[in-house]
Amino acid sequence: MEDSFKHKGLRKMLVECIENKGISNQKVLQAINQVPRHLFLDSSFLSYAYEDKPFPIGCKQTISQPFTVAFQTQLLDVQKGEKVLEIGTGSGYQACVLAEMGAKVFTVERQKKLYFRAKSLLPKLGYPQIKCFYSDGNKGLPTFGPFHKILVTCAATEIPENLIEQLRPNGILVIPVGNSEKQEMFQIIKNNDNSLTINKNGDFRFVPLLRNKADDN
Repeated sequence: MEDSFKHKGLRKMLVECIENKGISNQKVLQAINQVPRHLFLDSSFLSYAYEDKPFPIGCKQTISQPFTVAFQTQLLDVQKGEKVLEIGTGSGYQACVLAEMGAKVFTVERQKKLYFRAKSLLPKLGYPQIKCFYSDGNKGLPTFGPFHKILVTCAATEIPENLIEQLRPNGILVIPVGNSEKQEMFQIIKNNDNSLTINKNGDFRFVPLLRNKADDN
């Protein structure tokens, strides 16, 4: 669990890279600078951990490109103390970025192997406050809602109604929506009258948001 001066130097270079690509929220950049991305990766990828690229983490899933993590987080406009629901824990990296910004993070994963890995790893990295759940992300977490913000880190073919229902008025849902080849990044604001304002923010590519029962493998 070493986070050396070399790692910190590489993180600083990564932050400069994604800032040059258009990330302007200083709180987001600071959070990226604090989270040791190399500790979420398989040993075979350690030397590449601070490149702005996605990498496989098993179960046909990936740890997102740091720019994508920062871009989604910037759209989410996280404020300290807000309840944030993340759909798709994956490695746990994005959840830690949200926690660094002061959010109260609830994160859902449907792949059992990834769920147990993240649940074990996050407290060791200093994030025991992140609450991990093994469940179908399409259902959200109605028992713990409503949430100020909801972040989906996998591709949906449509906007899940369950997640809209669990969003507070004036809350924000950030979700990639589209087909298996390409998605648009939606920022969805739930207005006081329950109407939705949808802003589209360019094309991305994510692994799919799977439906129905959580995986038992």
